[in-house]
Amino acid sequence: MTNHLPKLAIVGRPNVGKSALFNRLCNQRISIVDEAEGVTRDRLYAKADFFGRPFEVIDTGGINPGSNVDFNEAIRRQAEVAIEEADALVFVVDGRVGLTELDHQVAEILHKKGKPITLAVNKIDNLDQMERVHEFHGLGFSEMVGISAAHGIQVAELLEIAFREVNWDREEEVDDGAIKVAIVGRPNVGKSTLINHLLDEERCIVSPIAGTTRDSIDVDIEVEGKLYRLIDTAGIRRKRAEHDVVDKFAAIRTQRAIERADICIMVLDANEGMTAQEKKIASDIEALGKGCILLFNKWDQVKGFRMEHCLQGVRQEVSFLSHCPALFVSALTGRNLEKIYSEINQVYEQAHHRISTGELNRFLEKALQAYHAPMLAGKRLRVYYIAQVGVHPPTFVMFVNKPELMVDSYRKYLINAFRKTFQFTGVPLVFSLRGKGNG
Repeated sequence: MTNHLPKLAIVGRPNVGKSALFNRLCNQRISIVDEAEGVTRDRLYAKADFFGRPFEVIDTGGINPGSNVDFNEAIRRQAEVAIEEADALVFVVDGRVGLTELDHQVAEILHKKGKPITLAVNKIDNLDQMERVHEFHGLGFSEMVGISAAHGIQVAELLEIAFREVNWDREEEVDDGAIKVAIVGRPNVGKSTLINHLLDEERCIVSPIAGTTRDSIDVDIEVEGKLYRLIDTAGIRRKRAEHDVVDKFAAIRTQRAIERADICIMVLDANEGMTAQEKKIASDIEALGKGCILLFNKWDQVKGFRMEHCLQGVRQEVSFLSHCPALFVSALTGRNLEKIYSEINQVYEQAHHRISTGELNRFLEKALQAYHAPMLAGKRLRVYYIAQVGVHPPTFVMFVNKPELMVDSYRKYLINAFRKTFQFTGVPLVFSLRGKGNG
């Protein structure tokens, strides 16, 4: 699926031919190829193709821990972010120059990352020069191949080795641009009635008997030029109620529907509020990194209870839901249902939103100044840098001196401050820490 293309990062010391390889893989001259050290400063992304299978390739600046080149620290950080983001790495060395001390330093950094790494010995311009590859065994990588980025020699073989651990056979959906929306919730809260009203036709059987919908049903609908794929699901029951094997399969299909979706509409019965089953569903949505919209159904039946009180009770149960938009509707009468698509669009955009590295680090500087990290055993956490490494869900890495110095209270402070600044309405956020000098 296009949102989850495998990512291949090209790394190495300066001036070994990383950008030439990037251009070769992309089949176009996107990256500047120059003999001067430090030309490629930022990460460059492009789509590429491996025998009909799409992937994303990332070019990085040369890693040189001891360099005095301007922006070297920023180049190193950008390379670290690319390494963090990638599924697999190609470590490029220069077969003409031979093994250098800097190659050893870069290899030492990469060995700590725990990612699949293929060593590409570049500038092997003909097969007679392949013996030069053996010189690089000392770097400690089991997967090595001699290539010529300039002439395209053995580049296909390089990709075959680099993607050896990527599961290309996983189930893929055709990307037709549809926003996939799973309608989830426990049985008998009105999920099928909701879909029927949205479609204005009887596509799903509506019944007051819990558990009528056995299978997940996909239905496409176009609204104002946008295509939406609604995934109706069987409601999740309590474990003790799963006497029927069909219900167990229904629960599995519900889980798969959440996995397949971009956005989940979590339908609750406004008369009953949040139950343990809804908490489980909300936790699954957050854990799988999906956007979420709360839909309080049967609001037309509620008397003498305010919306804000209903919302407050639910959001106290699951903190993630505090960041999710909520609608109070009646699937039976159609009340407020016209607002659903604008909420879906907003959450979808938020899930795919990227924040520039500059913005992130200006936020970080203010947050650190406003409230300093506490001391722990005489040591203080230092946060050097933050970068976004993914979307859907938005994923961020903070580079720190020692991850163990990040106490829960300070982590919550930073994330709350982050939410206040950047919102990300309806979307779970993923933050990870990386210590200085390790993976």
